[in-house]
Amino acid sequence: MPQKPSYLKSLRKESVVQSVINVLTDAIRSKELQPGDKIPPEPELAESLGVARSSVREAIKILTYLGVLESKRSEGTFVCDGYKESMIDPMVYGILLNQDSFENLMELREMTEAGMMRLAIEHHEDRELDELESILGEMKKALELRENRVDTFFEADNRFHDKIAEMGKNPMADKINKVVRSLTHAVRYQTVSAMILSGKSDKLLDTHVQLFNAIKERDDTDLSEKVRSSYFEDELG
Repeated sequence: MPQKPSYLKSLRKESVVQSVINVLTDAIRSKELQPGDKIPPEPELAESLGVARSSVREAIKILTYLGVLESKRSEGTFVCDGYKESMIDPMVYGILLNQDSFENLMELREMTEAGMMRLAIEHHEDRELDELESILGEMKKALELRENRVDTFFEADNRFHDKIAEMGKNPMADKINKVVRSLTHAVRYQTVSAMILSGKSDKLLDTHVQLFNAIKERDDTDLSEKVRSSYFEDELG
């Protein structure tokens, strides 16, 4: 049996999707994976890393969206060979590979989400506000479920913030927002999970109600503070 690459090691118990991303990007940074190299198939990666195939699939999906990997039908998934016009800005790519820039990433997230809020406040239509309120209702219902509360809420949470970005009517800003939200996928899921499982779901929902009311009332005061409060850094320690 061929020896598996050294980067395919067991993962620490952190966000599984982020762990898979870290393994692959570390391998790229250390040159174990070179531009143009084919990565192992999903089943092999999942088995080698001791994780579910769904986690590997989500990690590959994120890295493909970011332009780090590319899928070729019937051939497999490869490390992108050089930058292309379809890739994200190299600065953001650098954020992904720089493990010491988490605080910078969170600052970028705050700036981006506050900016999307400001655009939504300025440009939203009444029908869009109704749609956003409907998603808010789905988030509330998700918290009443006995099973899959975290995943159901997180899915609705993503649609809530995607809708806010859409309401801003700025495709370029929306693109940047999607990149940042992809980069923060793991920490956002961790936050939702921790708040719900620790019995603090009311606080989690309330921050989204505040964001909704700010858009509804066209109130752009203290947007950064409102956005940052939804990260629950104090609650999570």
